[in-house]
Amino acid sequence: MQLSPSRIEVMQHIAKGMDDIIKDFLTPVEEIWQPSDFLPDSLNKDFLPDIKLLQESARELPYEYMVVLVGDCITEEALPTYESWLMGMQGVEQGDHEGWSRWVRAWTAEENRHGDLLNKYLYLSGRINMREMEVSTQYLIHDGFDIGTGADPYRNFVYTSFQELATNISHRRTATLAKKYGNSHLSKLCGVIAADEMRHARAYKSFVSRIFEIDPSEMMLALEDMMRKKIVMPAHFLRETGGMIGNTFSHFSDAAQRLGVYTTQDYIDILDGLVKEWAIDKVQDLNDAGERARDYLMKLPERLRRIAERTRIPELDYQFSWVAG
Repeated sequence: MQLSPSRIEVMQHIAKGMDDIIKDFLTPVEEIWQPSDFLPDSLNKDFLPDIKLLQESARELPYEYMVVLVGDCITEEALPTYESWLMGMQGVEQGDHEGWSRWVRAWTAEENRHGDLLNKYLYLSGRINMREMEVSTQYLIHDGFDIGTGADPYRNFVYTSFQELATNISHRRTATLAKKYGNSHLSKLCGVIAADEMRHARAYKSFVSRIFEIDPSEMMLALEDMMRKKIVMPAHFLRETGGMIGNTFSHFSDAAQRLGVYTTQDYIDILDGLVKEWAIDKVQDLNDAGERARDYLMKLPERLRRIAERTRIPELDYQFSWVAG
């Protein structure tokens, strides 16, 4: 889809403040945590005893909890490849010192740590068939990433705002459950990832807020379009060895819902929160199409709640290849 020049102008306008944006929402490399901060140190003489303690603490974690942790890990490991998707947005200049290029690279670099940390923890836990997990990760990257945004930055920023909030919820809930299961180490590990996701969510939400101020009708139409399509999770193409594209995701999603890690109600709450945060009811200077889009969006959360009330979470017992035993 060929975008109107106005979008490029808007992106260029926002990029003028990129130094402040990066300072406000990202953390300098020298100051931010690294995966090794939360894992046994291979240079330490207690490395092997520390691994044994980690495995003992992971031994009693429930099966479906481990499934969700693996699914979260695969999602995070595939995410850095989406840099090419964001770099392809119209309005993103490719030079080393251009505003949007710097943002995408710096954001991706922070996200890259999440998959590294979860992968190493799962490897050391002794609970995971790592080869099967690695196959699923390679499949997810290999099979591509189609979320219906194209090269449109407005739609991309709606997606990233929503998705960063969703991953914050997922990691925050796995942190809460780990603590409930008596694993304070894993709780802290998931918690630091969740905190990153919230910072990133605030950044992408701020981009949408700025666009509403400059180009309200087109931003409203982009938001409506994304919500009509529904926000799909990055792992919606998830599969296992010998499986068809996406055939594992529904089982993973069911497990997450049964645990309360990420549910249909969370999806609705995120939407409702964004409608309020972006003050959709107060956006001014909309054209007729923008007004119709606003009407749809204002009614959507309640409509989805009525549908959710009639939806039952499947109790299908599915055996994932990822978790040993």
